[in-house]
Amino acid sequence: STPTSSGGLGSRSMSFVCLMCPIASSKSASTPSEHPMTPSFGAEQRLRFAEFKVDRLPSGRCQASVLLTWLEGKEYRGEAAGLTSQAGELRCAAEACLQALAKAVEGQIAFELVGVKSVRVFDSTVVIVSLGAKGEGLPPRVVGSCLTEDDTARAAALAVLNATNRILGNRLFMR
Repeated sequence: STPTSSGGLGSRSMSFVCLMCPIASSKSASTPSEHPMTPSFGAEQRLRFAEFKVDRLPSGRCQASVLLTWLEGKEYRGEAAGLTSQAGELRCAAEACLQALAKAVEGQIAFELVGVKSVRVFDSTVVIVSLGAKGEGLPPRVVGSCLTEDDTARAAALAVLNATNRILGNRLFMR
């Protein structure tokens, strides 16, 4: 978004124009409800993070499950298993989310987990993922993050969605 002033030097009123949207520059998008960045537009067109679960097993392993939903009640579940440790649970959650995404995109785009890490910065915990992307015209790597205070495994799954959001939105789900 780019701020544009609606008055002179003393004016405090400011509006934002979305440079990414073709409708933003169009004269026909005169009301906020016509702009694609409003919450009511395309809400059902986005892939949704519906459910997350991680189980820590007595065997020292963990299992993560991610459910994504889309139009007409379509559901895509991904599951992964790993070691019960902070790093193991993060990786397990991220892999489960990637499996759900793979089902949703039906092979049109492929992502692989390069790494996932939880870091403490500015008095907050941030989970960061790095993904390799394979597909025509895609950058070789994408990075996503999620701020959390208590559930780093869930944040790892959300960071995967953060990393893939623009690619999936532009390529597949915003037709």
